Amino acid sequence: MPQAPVVIGVDSSTQSTKALLADAETGRALAVGRAPHRVDGFAGARESDPELWWRALGEAVAAGLKEAGVAASAVTGIAIAGQQHGLVVLDRAGRPLRPALLWNDTRSAPQAAALTEELGGPAAWTARTGSVPVAAVTAAKWRWLYENEPACASAAAGVRLPHDFLTERLAGTAATDPGDASGTGWYATATGAYDPALLELIGLDARLLPEVTATGATRVGSLTVSAAEALGLPAGIAVAAGTGDNMAAAVGLGLGGAGLLDHPVLSLGTSGTVFAATRTRPASPALSGFAATDGAFLPLACTLNCTLAVDRVAALLGLGRDDAEPGGEAVLLPYLDGERTPDLPTAAGLLTGLRHTTTGPQLLGAAYEGAVFTALRALDDLLRVCGLDAAGAAARPLRLIGGGARGRTWVETVRRLSGRPLIVPRATELVALGAAALAAAAVSGADPVATAAAWGTGEGAALDPVARDTAAWERIASVLDRAAPVLS
Repeated sequence: MPQAPVVIGVDSSTQSTKALLADAETGRALAVGRAPHRVDGFAGARESDPELWWRALGEAVAAGLKEAGVAASAVTGIAIAGQQHGLVVLDRAGRPLRPALLWNDTRSAPQAAALTEELGGPAAWTARTGSVPVAAVTAAKWRWLYENEPACASAAAGVRLPHDFLTERLAGTAATDPGDASGTGWYATATGAYDPALLELIGLDARLLPEVTATGATRVGSLTVSAAEALGLPAGIAVAAGTGDNMAAAVGLGLGGAGLLDHPVLSLGTSGTVFAATRTRPASPALSGFAATDGAFLPLACTLNCTLAVDRVAALLGLGRDDAEPGGEAVLLPYLDGERTPDLPTAAGLLTGLRHTTTGPQLLGAAYEGAVFTALRALDDLLRVCGLDAAGAAARPLRLIGGGARGRTWVETVRRLSGRPLIVPRATELVALGAAALAAAAVSGADPVATAAAWGTGEGAALDPVARDTAAWERIASVLDRAAPVLS
């Protein structure tokens, strides 16, 4: 009996590569192959060798094929969703000149501040790109490289985002999509193209950049013979442009022009992100005003400190993840890696409100509360940008995704501090599923959001709202507002 067509959606994240094999017609996940990444650096530095991403991709695809028990000949398309913002600089042979600067590398914070002022302040940036530069943004990382490693910047023959690098290895084509491009700081969401004035400001030649395709589902080429040999896949299968991880998660949830608009999402992972697909072009200094990968927009706020920070607090206390209790009087702002939203790149963690009666489980609960509060406060800004009033915003369920969405304490803390109804999608690999929908659409020519919506990947358990813990909310807000000047 002939094998049904299969597509591969790849989630190349900060910590690992996941290659999800899905039935191209139903979206049913057949297997997920995994391979780890290595992140190096200290004192704000976070770097990875892009060649290790390529090696991990091969390992993950091989593991997925083996687990699924399908023939490689059944695979018809592949798409990459990658961690956003990372800076990859290539030589003329397409090899990395140095390790990639990752999104959570905060050394570029001074460059971000300088760029903001040089263009005329936050309003000037949001009017053009939808976003104000922070340490994560690729433009700030290029300026950092230009100032600190000028020989490397001068030798660059290509500048790529992480997903662009992998897509180019697959198809031999230098291409990106509007979604991931909108996180660089040199792409104007107002025009849908690279901004010549911004490129001049940061000293970057447009000829070093990949072409921006119409959507992340655009077929940018076919799998080359050399890539096919490296991955054990058939040469000639469709390669989609791919996108950033947050944009792919939106596709996987069925968010976009052909699906749900103005429905908020909270992702609990290494970082915490809140986002929604909307027709309104975002221009708020409090948010990253990204483009979605399908032609809509994807306003997003990202916090650096989420599950890893809370896990670190649990380890310091010798407690399990679900040993937490509400924080009581204790407030813990778990800014172990600085913070992005609010923009406090040099901040350290802050603990206050200790009493003789404070317990270890309460301290862990305070870490959960601090991380969730930061994300939910950003959500309020997001919903205003989408044009939703308070009543309309509260009535719409909050979709909870990421590794934390599988943790009881994370879910209950979000319920308690938000007071909102929640939906926890059943699918656990939404970034990879979104990438699989891009791959399937590159093969079929269909809309990727409509494809994912038909697959039903965003459906899940609905949780009714509980009474909001306004006392905890106000306590944390008061500490953050008073401590912000010190944390800066």
